[in-house]
Amino acid sequence: MRLVESLPGVNAVVVDAANGKLLKRIPTPPGGAHNTIASLDGSRIFLGLVQSKMPILDTKTNTIVQTVEFSSKVRPFTINGAGTLIYANVNDLLGFEVGDVKTGKVIHRVEVSGFSWKFKERYAADPGHGCPSHGIALSPDEKEVWVTDGVNGFLHVFDATASPPKQIMSVRTRNAPFWVTWSVDGKYVYSSSGDIIDYATKKIVTHLRDETGTPV
Repeated sequence: MRLVESLPGVNAVVVDAANGKLLKRIPTPPGGAHNTIASLDGSRIFLGLVQSKMPILDTKTNTIVQTVEFSSKVRPFTINGAGTLIYANVNDLLGFEVGDVKTGKVIHRVEVSGFSWKFKERYAADPGHGCPSHGIALSPDEKEVWVTDGVNGFLHVFDATASPPKQIMSVRTRNAPFWVTWSVDGKYVYSSSGDIIDYATKKIVTHLRDETGTPV
């Protein structure tokens, strides 16, 4: 088993996860490390470097074999099971872009409708890591994309079976969310705001609290 991670500056590093041995340094375009995702089949590593161009590594050769160009710096992102589509938050976008791995280009730019973020006092005070949407997740059945709204305090839900993905509803969270993920069984959505949401009903079923009852 190997671990691939990008470091701020110039390299991705490949490490043997069993013993921590450095196997290789791979030159990458400049940009701070943000996310690293492996394809389900283990053949590709997707590197989020907080820049518009995303390098994709081949795990057999440990070389960059593809890139996907987005409109702005990529922040949180996720991929589909086939490893053919990238759903990415980018700077200055309340929403996300969809990148096609085969062509290396963005095929959809999806903006959240009905909500504003520019010039908001809250955004100026709490910019959400530099982008209004800093958190995105694709449901395990690949039917929905959920994207965070750190300005207005919502999770926005999109139908991923439509092309482009179609906004279908929004879920208000108790705090500004900046990350979102799914339970392994696909039944629940976990927001960094501490909300746990039932995927089927889109209702908040509970909130995370620590051992003293303080909201997490």
